[in-house]
This record gives sequence, structure tokens and C-alpha cells, in this order.
Amino acid sequence: MEGASFGAGRAGAALDPVSFARRPQTLLRVASWVFSIAVFGPIINEGYVNTDSGPELRCVFNGNAGACRFGVALGLGAFLACTAFLLLDLRFQQISSVRDRRRAVLLDLGFSGLWSFLWFVGFCFLTNQWQRTAPGPGTLQAGDAARAAIAFSFFSILSWVALTVKALQRFRLGTDMSLFATEQLGAGAGQAYPGYPVGSGVEGTETYQSPPFTETLDTSPKGYQVPAY
Repeated sequence: MEGASFGAGRAGAALDPVSFARRPQTLLRVASWVFSIAVFGPIINEGYVNTDSGPELRCVFNGNAGACRFGVALGLGAFLACTAFLLLDLRFQQISSVRDRRRAVLLDLGFSGLWSFLWFVGFCFLTNQWQRTAPGPGTLQAGDAARAAIAFSFFSILSWVALTVKALQRFRLGTDMSLFATEQLGAGAGQAYPGYPVGSGVEGTETYQSPPFTETLDTSPKGYQVPAY
């Protein structure tokens, strides 16, 4: 079982690029990577507009700079994480230790679950601030960018929840296989060799019996006399 668990083949096996690209986990990571760009990109490019009173820039989301910063930070974090986990997926089959594989899957599971929650918070936060934004020239100018950031924040929730489910499935699969291997090894180590069956032609010391007629053998039977010559 060493090197063949947690949803990957035996360590050292050749990686097929076509099958790797078609894996649902790979497609979800690429989709999440694209969604993250679609969130922080519009905010950076068009998320800050001029105020009516002067050239000062303000966030298009109700003038709340925290909303813009949160969206950019969330998108950049997802972008870097998707890149790192894609590289980890490429190297995952080369990891020979089951313990190291388990740590990698746990990291994926924890981060995906956390980022799913943060995307949900970000979607609610940006939507709330956009609804409170007063209409104006700047709002009309950056409206498409704001709506795109909100829409792809929602899509990111779905993709990261799916990544969390995939990581959970890999963790359960790897745990079940590890427990199965442990039980098999434990049973094999503690199992005693069977003794020779009775009647097989090879008797043990416990089944040894004295030869027949030993107790009743008489060297001088009654009524028998040695003839004299």
C-alpha cells in the first residue's frame, strides 16, 4: 500500500498529461484560477472611480475601500493557491510516503473549506455594498466591473465547495485504504502457523502414544516351558 493511496497511483509511476488535464480536480482548479482573475482584475482596473467633488479615487462599492481591498486580497489569494495546488497535484504521485500524502490532502481540504467560506463572505459583502451604492457617473462607468466581481465571486463559491468535496473524498479513500492495509499487516504478523493435523503422517509430541501391546507384553507366558535339549 505504500505509495498507492489518497486517490493517486503508486509512487514513481509516469504521469499522463492528458488524463491529468481531464481530471475533475484539475478542471476545478483551473476554473477557480480563472474566476479569481475575474474578481480581482476588474476591481484593480476599474474598481476605483473619481468622486464628484474632486479627483480623489474611491471604491465603487459604496465608497468602502475595505470592500475593494477584501475582494482583491481574496482573488489574489485564490489565484496563488490554485497555482500552488496545481503544482502539488503534478508532484503528488511522486510522493512515496503515505503520511506525506495525507498531510497534502489535509492541507488541500482545510484551505479549500476555508476559501469556500471566505468566498461566501466576500460575495455577501460585495453584494451588500453594491446595493447601497448611490447612482452616479462613476458608478455607471465601473458598474460592469462591480457586477463581474460579484458574479465570479458566486461562481468561486461553487468551484471551491466542489474542490472541498473532492479533497474530502480523497481523504476518506486514503484513510480507508490505510486502515485496510494496517489490519491486513496486523493480522498477518500475529497469525500463528497451524500445527500438523492429526493423521497426516507426522505426529507431534502431544499426540504421541506408546506402541500397542506394550503393557500386555509378557516375556514369559504362562504354561510355556523351555524345552531341554
